[in-house]
Amino acid sequence: MAEQFYIHGLREFPPLGQLEQTMQTVLCIHPGVECYNRMAAVTGPNCCISPSSLALYYRHTPQSTSTKNVVHLSQMIRSGTVSSFDYTLPFTNMQHYRQSTPPVYNMAKIRKDIPLFISFGGRDALSDVNDVKVLLNDLKNYDKYKFVVQYINEYDPMLTFLGRH
Repeated sequence: MAEQFYIHGLREFPPLGQLEQTMQTVLCIHPGVECYNRMAAVTGPNCCISPSSLALYYRHTPQSTSTKNVVHLSQMIRSGTVSSFDYTLPFTNMQHYRQSTPPVYNMAKIRKDIPLFISFGGRDALSDVNDVKVLLNDLKNYDKYKFVVQYINEYDPMLTFLGRH
């Protein structure tokens, strides 16, 4: 869907104005209105959120982002690689990267002299544990005094920040 928005010049995703955000917020906090599926489409299955937390969540969402950000995330999920944005046309990629395909990020080249903290959990649908393990393998030579990894099995960062845990 984001790709279609991007192609047609819509640069905000979701393309919601204040009126639409307010209407969705008001509708989703009423008893009997099922909004879990809308949130689950982004965060994965909702294991840990209470109705009162859901009301809080909908007071602050949906927050929009650049459509290009959503397209880029989709590209990386589909390709299984972490790379620069793919403009899809080799000519356009050449203009941006001097090569016909977007360059892949080499995570092992992240500067090792800056502090780095990675937190993930067993219930985090966006940061799959296996994907994080691939990243951690790429960072295995990172300065151990500047690198902190936190794994909590019963943890979903999106839902935890809402205050249930």
